[in-house]
Amino acid sequence: MGNVPQLRIRAVNSEAIRAGGEYVLYWMIASRRLRFNFALDRALEHCAELQKPLVVFEALRIGYRWASDRMHRFVIDGMADNARTCEAKGVCYYPYVEPAPDADKGLLQELAENACVVVTDEYPCFFLPHMVESAGKRLGVALEAVDSNGLLPMRACPQAMGRAFDFRRFLQKELPKHLDTFPAADPLGKAKTGQAALPPKIHKKWPAASRGLLSGDPAHLQELPIDHGVRPAELRGGHGNARAHMREFLDRKLADYAEKRNEPELDAASGLSPFVHFGHLSVHEIFTEVARREKWKSAKLSLRVTGSREGWWNMSASAESFLDELLTWREVGFNFCAHRADYDRYDSLPDWAKKTLQEHGKDEREHIYSLEEFEAAKTHDPLWNAAQRQLVQEGRMHNYLRMLWGKKILQWSRTPEEAAGIMIHLNNKYGLDGRDPNSYSGIFWVLGRYDRPWAPKRPVFGSIRYMSSENTARKVSVKDYIKKYSAEATSQKQLAF
Repeated sequence: MGNVPQLRIRAVNSEAIRAGGEYVLYWMIASRRLRFNFALDRALEHCAELQKPLVVFEALRIGYRWASDRMHRFVIDGMADNARTCEAKGVCYYPYVEPAPDADKGLLQELAENACVVVTDEYPCFFLPHMVESAGKRLGVALEAVDSNGLLPMRACPQAMGRAFDFRRFLQKELPKHLDTFPAADPLGKAKTGQAALPPKIHKKWPAASRGLLSGDPAHLQELPIDHGVRPAELRGGHGNARAHMREFLDRKLADYAEKRNEPELDAASGLSPFVHFGHLSVHEIFTEVARREKWKSAKLSLRVTGSREGWWNMSASAESFLDELLTWREVGFNFCAHRADYDRYDSLPDWAKKTLQEHGKDEREHIYSLEEFEAAKTHDPLWNAAQRQLVQEGRMHNYLRMLWGKKILQWSRTPEEAAGIMIHLNNKYGLDGRDPNSYSGIFWVLGRYDRPWAPKRPVFGSIRYMSSENTARKVSVKDYIKKYSAEATSQKQLAF
């Protein structure tokens, strides 16, 4: 039928495609973009086959855990981008922001009543898998979920990999066969689907998001029953902002990425994870731009399957280091979530990690802090406090310090199970890239996932890899970072913002 690989398409239910429907419905829930998106490509394939117009339905619920001004506005920024693009392309776009809990009840079914087929995004994390499965049971028309998460289709790997090295070896073996099939860069630029119209009763019962709300006006966010204590971050969402940040990183930072990425004061990391998490930017688009700048072609691949971090792409050292983070370390998280429903639970840790943590579970802790003390950055450690303040203020944290942040929560919590819960809560409440397979990978890496036993054994940690603020300060410069995110500096910035 088209170019979207069958490995990326999953029939959620056994209902038939209705050729007599009025339109093809793309229910956009994770890949919130109109470029480099296999789900959108699949919907357009149906449009061409059935000769029907496209309706793009992008919704934002109220009732998800950790719903706040910060998360809502970032998603709504993307909606505003999508609305402008669809208007310019002559595509029916229906953005819906739920005004109250359960206000959206019946909306998807009503839209599906007139649809030939419904296409949505495959995403293995948070509440989305349950939501899609539940919708499949209720809809009386075919529902397809399409994987546009990474370069490697999630179903290409038959099992959850326990080590990043093993996943990297699999990636090096399997990925070349998937590098010739990318989603379209601008699918709406070539599509001629015609203009669909939704029934007036839908707009009357479920009004589309207003221009004021899409503009990002804080007053409109205040009307929604979400957490207003987690304020919007300065970073704005949407594909336009995502591309601007990508270009800035590639122009100014990529060349030094391998050497400087771990330096908190240099801020050499890409900063793209919020955009990738919310689907405003595709990994395929990032990879395409890196490959173009590196003058790379797939024929340059080294086909030696070694599991090594370097030398496989035959790109510059910085490009290879960045791609290992973007592909290996990001997609191993999607691999785990796709195969393990317990990805966010303590029991998902490898046996050796649970055993050593249990053996040292009653070890004396020099410091024990409550969730409230962690959240307020009220520990004895200035570097840890600075990292926590950056997370609360900006919705992000320097990647290297995020590892230290987690290790100290493990060391200063009553139990490792409690530490896991604290990390998940703080990361998901404040982090723009939280609630994501990649962030769960980072949290559980702190507790031993994807790692190995380390010697010597230490109190509390046992054989779990140890990190300290003192060693971190010896490895990287943190003096100015601590000053930048001191209690006084962050308070002044919050008042100004």
